[in-house]
Amino acid sequence: MRIASVPSDHVYVRHLADPVGDDGVVRLPDPPVPGAPPGQWWPPPMLEPSWVAAHADDFDVFHLHFGFDDRTPGQLRELVAALRAHRRPFVLTVHDLRNPHHRDPAQHDAALDVLVPAAAALITLTSGAAAAIRARWGREPAVVPHPHVVDLARLAAPRPEHDGFVVGLHAKNLRANADPGPVARVVAAAVAGLPGARLRIDVHDDEPGRAFAAALPDLDVRVHPRFSDDALWDYLAGLDASVLPYRFGTHSGWLEACRDLGTAVVAPSCGFYSEQGPCLVYGHDEAGLDAAALTAAVRTAYAWRPSWRAGAVDRAAQRIEIAKAHATIYASLAAGG
Repeated sequence: MRIASVPSDHVYVRHLADPVGDDGVVRLPDPPVPGAPPGQWWPPPMLEPSWVAAHADDFDVFHLHFGFDDRTPGQLRELVAALRAHRRPFVLTVHDLRNPHHRDPAQHDAALDVLVPAAAALITLTSGAAAAIRARWGREPAVVPHPHVVDLARLAAPRPEHDGFVVGLHAKNLRANADPGPVARVVAAAVAGLPGARLRIDVHDDEPGRAFAAALPDLDVRVHPRFSDDALWDYLAGLDASVLPYRFGTHSGWLEACRDLGTAVVAPSCGFYSEQGPCLVYGHDEAGLDAAALTAAVRTAYAWRPSWRAGAVDRAAQRIEIAKAHATIYASLAAGG
């Protein structure tokens, strides 16, 4: 089965495939983006009705994951209409019920109000997200868990040893759903009295990142370009716990990478992060931050030193099941189901 996947070259999508290529699924490569460097898949040309019309004979199922952030509801209706006109079934994986890059949910809500009802099949990652979709649109998505993020060879490697207990907070590019400043202050106070514990804060090297670092002059804030994949795995494996500073959101690939590498996650109560895998949870949403709960979670991580690493064998077996689940959905739709 030939799948027009939007995108194709993304770690989540790559790891939907059977690890030995035995699922009978071929995902088309991402088309070149005019004016963009090689390898950049966004903004996706596959979302253009003209692309669908020109390539309808090249794929059996259209599967949308990411990349529609800048599309208007009208443009998305045109995409759906083009797929219907060419009788190509449409699958949507609902990764985000709330877009982490948008302070105002209205734009993403409007997009989902077009896409969710139009999809022939829906997939999401957790039962909580499925319940929210059911309540909002009356649709029943398949729940298929997030696959591993770190490559299987790295998954099998032992964790490196280090001194002390390192809590990490990565502010990334300070996207809209993060509130890392107040979280950093609480975590810094929480580790201050714990022997051998320290907080490491990272942020991307841009103007907002440098301003963020300047606002925390008394803390260990490291400003640098975005990590490569290998550097990110080294960073996460060097932490004992990673605090997610989100005040809204849905699911997290970062959390999955921490599971792959054996780094405990301290996750906020918003979204469905805690359903993805074992983690410590603290109160944090758009109503505010529960400082006492965050302090307790960090200190629990220090006291317990939880080992929630997802093993390479288990992740490989899970990936086979994930591939089977997708192949079953695609085959049903391609057969007119």
